[in-house]
Amino acid sequence: MKIIRFDPKRRQNRSRQQPRDLLTPALALAALVSVCTLAWVAAGTLLPSGTQALVASELRAQFRMCGSGQRHTCVVDGDTIWFDGTNLRLQAYDTPEPYNDICGGAQEVALAKRASARLLELLNSNSFTVDTFGTDRYGRTLATVRIGGTDVGDILISEGLARRWPDGPEFWC
Repeated sequence: MKIIRFDPKRRQNRSRQQPRDLLTPALALAALVSVCTLAWVAAGTLLPSGTQALVASELRAQFRMCGSGQRHTCVVDGDTIWFDGTNLRLQAYDTPEPYNDICGGAQEVALAKRASARLLELLNSNSFTVDTFGTDRYGRTLATVRIGGTDVGDILISEGLARRWPDGPEFWC
């Protein structure tokens, strides 16, 4: 058996070392980015509509107030609309109910009608985007409608026609 002892004077010439392999890590990173990109694209097209954007680009539509039998593209109230045949409950804010005075009497109904009319005006006079996020207990699609990047709920709240949901005060009661 041959014993080799360490001799600090007998070092290997470092200039003869192999150059670092930079190609393999670069290829691995490119493959990872490609797989993540494909997964992101597939998620946007394969997931159920409750978790993806209803429409990716800005839209324009002519809304009306919903009436009996008219449920295609219309405003139900200040926080619920029908858009292209889909019932949308707009998230993160709440408006008074226009069809019954739950707690605020005639003042609540009047405020609800103003909120509904303002939402109708906003949707008809601006382009908008719609993002959807699943459904609520009534089967309505939860959505956020934005005009120029601003949530319509924030516009109605700033104008005193709505409250933050779920923890804003129900000031019309």
